[in-house]
Amino acid sequence: MLTYTLRRLLFAIPTLLVISFIIFALLDLSPGDPTANLPMTIPPEVREKIRESLGLGQPFHIRYLLWMQQFFINEPLNLLEKWTGWTIGDGNRLRVISWQTRSPVVDLIVQRLPQTLWVVGLAYLIGVLIAIPLGVISAYRQYSWIDQFATLFSMIGFSVPTFFTGLALIVIFSVKLQWLPTIYDTNLRVTDAHTFWLQIKQMIMPVSVLALYNAAQISRYMRAAMLDNLSQDYVRTARAKGMSERSVLLVHVLRNSLIPVVTVIALGVPTIFGGAIITEQIFRVNGLGQLLISGIQSADMPLVQTLTFIFAVLIVFFNLIADVLYGILDPRIRYD
Repeated sequence: MLTYTLRRLLFAIPTLLVISFIIFALLDLSPGDPTANLPMTIPPEVREKIRESLGLGQPFHIRYLLWMQQFFINEPLNLLEKWTGWTIGDGNRLRVISWQTRSPVVDLIVQRLPQTLWVVGLAYLIGVLIAIPLGVISAYRQYSWIDQFATLFSMIGFSVPTFFTGLALIVIFSVKLQWLPTIYDTNLRVTDAHTFWLQIKQMIMPVSVLALYNAAQISRYMRAAMLDNLSQDYVRTARAKGMSERSVLLVHVLRNSLIPVVTVIALGVPTIFGGAIITEQIFRVNGLGQLLISGIQSADMPLVQTLTFIFAVLIVFFNLIADVLYGILDPRIRYD
């Protein structure tokens, strides 16, 4: 397993390099000018100096290499200095600068990341915790009222768009009943029991919308995998040996059924860091999804390039984690 993991990590390096080049090239070739939103009274020579200060006067390959250097060398060194307090070099390192805010892109991402993790991450965790037992019970009690309810729940959660669910919750619980706040207050700081309760109240609706969607999707995979394994020969053999139904279901069937579900869960984790773009827009959650939308609308290419590449890195990483978990869940799978 260790040899396989190291081999996959080494293979991931050229993969990420190719992905980074494609992302940088596609977004660099798209139309966009960092001086487009400046006042018309600014002279052309000043605009040109602004472009040169942002590195746009250099050739394509130089800008790409500088972007890679800032991403893989400069920013890790800055984080290392921040965490350890050490001083590495003179500290004067180039950083990826946002065209819109003129701030380092990594600082913007770090600033928005906690809101995204709180809302989207918690919703994904709750969705998984609901989906797995719901799928297991639905498959074990096939065609029962529990299965019918789970099927209806999944169809509603998967078919109804999140923007409609979010707006419906706002109308019911914010406008009509006035129980929950309409907008997520990003500036709220939890300092006591009162502010903690306010934080919980403003998280209920966006977390519920996303958890419903995630649970609906994963529970169907869980149910299908359980039904496929319940009819296998090893299940009948385990029952014939006199094993309890609980052991058969949880030790044997559930463990094998989790193998395809792990792929769905692992590949869905990067979406947590990508943010829920639509839901964040509805509830005004100032997270990474909203940051990506603002970057696209303002043609902020460095911001969009960095966020897109981070998503690609997370997908490759969690795909590797899913492959490793296969070997843990099923001892028959060996990579070495």
